[in-house]
Amino acid sequence: MEPIWIKYLILGIISFGFISEKTISYLNIKRPVPAIPKTLEQYVSLKKLKEAKSYHWANFEFGVLTSTVVFIITFAFIYFGFFGWLDAWLADKISHPIILSLVYFAVVFIGSDLLSIPFDYYHTFTIEEKFGFNKSTKKTYLLDKLKAYVISIVVGGGLLGLLLVLIHQMGKDFWWQFWLISAFFMIAVNLFYTAWILPLFNKLTPLEDGELKKLIVNYAKSVNFPLDNILVMDGSKRSSKANAFFSGFGKRKKVVLYDTLIEQHPPDELVAVLAHEIGHYKKRHIIWGMLVSVVQVGILLFILAQFIHSENMSLALGGSQMAIHLNIIGFTILFSPISSILGIGMNLLSRKNEFEADAYAKETYDGKPLAEALKTLSVNTLSNINPHPLYVFLNYSHPPLLQRLEKLEK
Repeated sequence: MEPIWIKYLILGIISFGFISEKTISYLNIKRPVPAIPKTLEQYVSLKKLKEAKSYHWANFEFGVLTSTVVFIITFAFIYFGFFGWLDAWLADKISHPIILSLVYFAVVFIGSDLLSIPFDYYHTFTIEEKFGFNKSTKKTYLLDKLKAYVISIVVGGGLLGLLLVLIHQMGKDFWWQFWLISAFFMIAVNLFYTAWILPLFNKLTPLEDGELKKLIVNYAKSVNFPLDNILVMDGSKRSSKANAFFSGFGKRKKVVLYDTLIEQHPPDELVAVLAHEIGHYKKRHIIWGMLVSVVQVGILLFILAQFIHSENMSLALGGSQMAIHLNIIGFTILFSPISSILGIGMNLLSRKNEFEADAYAKETYDGKPLAEALKTLSVNTLSNINPHPLYVFLNYSHPPLLQRLEKLEK
């Protein structure tokens, strides 16, 4: 395909993606505030539902602003060939192709992040603050940014450098070698995330002895799930929103409970939440999810290998000759429709897994306290109890609240 048509195709893809995403979001936000469902009568008031609607409107309007700015800048960079101009400017100063690509991506990353910081800061300290969610200080916010930069440079830069070395040395065959490296990295992250990365941002402490720990340990034994690592994370350091998650395999498996979750729920609800998380493990959702992700990465890398040395792709972005970094940017945009389709499939699988984990908790513990926990979580986080079905289909990784309650309260 000629460079000009590749350029128009790229512009068409980002334009369609922007318009369709905003249209679907608008359909979702325009859904009316519903009458209070009978199952939520003791948990939520009409005033609270209207507050939730206001919260979602604020996020929608803010999202329209930020995504419009990003769309206009991205469109202009492609249309006027600014990506190619940046390549030519850096190429005059850097002759080594791998170093050139690394510096190019560093400039693009830093520029993109600097653009996003004012918006992210406003969202955190204005919108989230207004609705009572933000607990982060400006110092914490700044330290989080600095730590994220360091991790991006060390980990992201290291992986990117390895990818570029393989591309230059192996040509199209780079894809299967980097695929193996990526698979190893994904497994390592799952195994060591709570031990190596999470402590850089949050304090993790073992759950104290007491009624809650006794109930959790007894339940874990009853389902043959030896559990030695029950950790409490200081989620309240940044937000009042509560959560829990499970990570790792074998002896390295850990359950992490946010301190906000413990504060907002009685022990039986917390055990029910833990039973749901154990359900994911027992049903092998974590392993299957990782395998699917590894396959997806392999597909992406294989397709990338077919475009990685395309001169026309580089010319379409304003380059004067073939440049691997330009081709990676162009491919990322061209692949986005396929990525969206894969994302929809992953969401379908995730929603199915959530129902199965709920069912496991209901069968092995009790569905009622899990239902009550979900109701409290929904009210406290101002979640949308009346989302548009199309928005759910495309974007939700978890089933809507009322669908989950329907199955739990049968």
